[in-house]
Amino acid sequence: MIKRLSETAVLPARATGGSAGYDLCADIRSPVTILPGETQRLGSGIAIALPDPGYVALIFGRSGLGNKHGLTPANAVGVIDSDYRGELIIGLRNHSKEPYTVQPGERIAQLVVLPVHTPELCEVESLDETERGAGGFGSTGRGTLGGEKQ
Repeated sequence: MIKRLSETAVLPARATGGSAGYDLCADIRSPVTILPGETQRLGSGIAIALPDPGYVALIFGRSGLGNKHGLTPANAVGVIDSDYRGELIIGLRNHSKEPYTVQPGERIAQLVVLPVHTPELCEVESLDETERGAGGFGSTGRGTLGGEKQ
């Protein structure tokens, strides 16, 4: 379910039949300029209700804004829990060296709804062993799939 919180809010929509995400638009009265290195919080003018606790809504960046203009969600991915009923706010960070002006109604992020699993956590004294073990960042090498590690 979705609720429009202002008369100017644009309801989220999928751009094509194959789109996984629903575009979220800036519900702002006038253009907002985001300076290099700056973060601005922009309202969407909408609130949602997910069907049940088995779902989560995730807010992702739009590839065009990120790749062409350096604008990405400030927290990388926004997590909207199933019991949240407030306005969806998107924090956009400008990673470029140029100011970017967001226009009213401009598509600024995308919303993806996914199932979520919340298993019971059980504390144990030890974990089972794997080939990788505790190997972390970069521990599997830079090689190509099926090729040798570099």
